[in-house]
Amino acid sequence: MPRRAVVIGAGLAGMLAAAALSGHVDEVVVLDRDELPDGPEHRRGLPQGRHAHLLMSGGLAAMEDLVPGVSMRERLLSAGAHEIPLGSGTLTLTPEGWMRRWRHDGPRMITCSRALLDWVVRTEVLAHSKTEIRTAQALSLTGTAHRVTGVRISSKASTSASTAASATDGETVLDADLVVDAGGRGSRVVRWLEAFGVTGIPERTVDSGLVNATRIYRRPEGAEHFPLTVLHADPYASRPGRSGMVLPIEGDRWMVSLAGTRGGEPPADPEGFLEYIRKLPDPILARLVSGAEPLTDIHTSHSTHNARRYLEKARTWPEGLVVLGDALATFNPAYGQGMSVAAQGARTLSRELNRTGLAAPGLSRRVQRGVATVVEGAWATAVGQDVWYPETHGGEPNTADRLVTRYSRRLLKAATGSYQAAAALWDVSSLESGPSRLLRPTAILAALNGPLLPPLSGPPLTPAERKLLGELDQTAS
Repeated sequence: MPRRAVVIGAGLAGMLAAAALSGHVDEVVVLDRDELPDGPEHRRGLPQGRHAHLLMSGGLAAMEDLVPGVSMRERLLSAGAHEIPLGSGTLTLTPEGWMRRWRHDGPRMITCSRALLDWVVRTEVLAHSKTEIRTAQALSLTGTAHRVTGVRISSKASTSASTAASATDGETVLDADLVVDAGGRGSRVVRWLEAFGVTGIPERTVDSGLVNATRIYRRPEGAEHFPLTVLHADPYASRPGRSGMVLPIEGDRWMVSLAGTRGGEPPADPEGFLEYIRKLPDPILARLVSGAEPLTDIHTSHSTHNARRYLEKARTWPEGLVVLGDALATFNPAYGQGMSVAAQGARTLSRELNRTGLAAPGLSRRVQRGVATVVEGAWATAVGQDVWYPETHGGEPNTADRLVTRYSRRLLKAATGSYQAAAALWDVSSLESGPSRLLRPTAILAALNGPLLPPLSGPPLTPAERKLLGELDQTAS
């Protein structure tokens, strides 16, 4: 009988999981309840999709491993995405001061709309793998506590189901040798497992109450190479966090994205949006936006909490089931690591399949534990900062948090004037290295030495950038 894998969710994690599975089965069926757009357009099932997304170099490397023979980097850049070097291509204000721009570029990240990135990935995976997408709602898993054997889906998909599917009571059972749940934040996998008797899975939510508000602008003429500019929130100031960024996306546009934690949420009306920008810690974003033409309404999102299902801690785990992406863990999007974690999780699945094969006993449990290791670093980064906001729900800083924060703040302070400290932070934030990178001797020594250069009094602009900013600035008019 032909071997089949079923993936729940046609988002980034789901499509990359399909790529990982394609070489090990005869067919991969991806289920999604949305009718997917034919191009780079926003879709309803992705509530955070209209807001800023960063694809870190560690995530991009995982994508290129999963779709061999395809340069995902070149494909994204040719579609209009931008490549930004962390070391020299950003203007970044942190709680410890402005970061310098170094002659060494450091890791690079990709910026574009989430709609473009999803479309490019979906197109390439479909073109280079044995993958089919069906519009259907996953209703439950089939099987037992020992093995998952398929997915019960809505009757929408019954007309396209093959002979290995059976229909009962208006529903269809799609048999599978392996099921991957990449169904996002709304995944019901814990409930599905409880129906098999797999219970006691720990879950945790840490919610800073962050609200995103985003508007797209036409990029002003002459600003083609202006750096990505971001003003980070300060988790340690005992007040609501407020942040903002201007990042380049495809179509000669800027995405202007604001974020505020509970008590400091950005508004959705145009005047309030601009007023919020003007009250950020530095006037540079207000100066930039004042000279740009808005192209869209302001879109807001509250889907920003950190949530984690510790599936790797389940006492028993069925063969034939893997959970990836937001179905496993979601992160406050302010830290820009969710997409890269999803890609690295799919690569973990791919590497285990290549190592042992689809039928190897314990495959699913090994993958689940491996993916948990990938998740841990991003989770520690997000939660370790969010617990400090005064109105955060779901956690307060403990003794370990205080010790880690003391060191990380010292390293961040050093990074404002030390290349070694900055490089350590880039390696971790780009997911090229795990958190242990911050404990290497070079990083510890950099933290102990502190910044080797004096603090900057403002953003490190080149003369040409300073001139352009002055020409764009209409805040005084």
